[in-house]
Amino acid sequence: MQGTIRRVVTGHDADGRAIVVEDGPAPNVRHDPARPGYYLTQLWITPTSPAPIDNGPDPTLSPVALQPPPLGSVIRIIEFPPAALELRNLDPDAAKAAFALFGGQQALTAQHAPNARHPFMHRTETIDYAVVLTGEITMLLDDSEVTLKAGDMLVQRGTHHAWTNRSDAPCKVLFVLIDGQFEPALAEKFQHGHG
Repeated sequence: MQGTIRRVVTGHDADGRAIVVEDGPAPNVRHDPARPGYYLTQLWITPTSPAPIDNGPDPTLSPVALQPPPLGSVIRIIEFPPAALELRNLDPDAAKAAFALFGGQQALTAQHAPNARHPFMHRTETIDYAVVLTGEITMLLDDSEVTLKAGDMLVQRGTHHAWTNRSDAPCKVLFVLIDGQFEPALAEKFQHGHG
């Protein structure tokens, strides 16, 4: 089944000995019917930093948010279908609805830019680590782009971007998002329409 990722979670028993507390499919998989072949599997969330190390409940069972909690992090795997499939019926309203499924409509910038390079252009105040697991994908920036293949890794530092799979096969990317804060001078440029 698409989006299924085996997740093993460790913890401690009553005596403090290391144990496996869970071994099975990650339970929080999101699929947007308007984006055929798109699957987001939420693997883990930390609510703050330093992260609590405990035997607490699964933090991924809450609604999926685009960004991590304040001072927190999130790890997920996204399967991107070929753009020809994903974008065939997509207009600005559909793009906004797609981001709204993950509470990320405020990050979407394409709706404000008539000449946006891609309907999913967005910016988050995060540091993102992206590792391509299978396939290839292109990250679009304001005026440039970079194509990544299986085994490649990208550090995304709050830039305006979108992901597009120009191949004819699905692409799986592992993302780790860490809450961040823009330098004041950089944030001011965004408020004045730059970037």
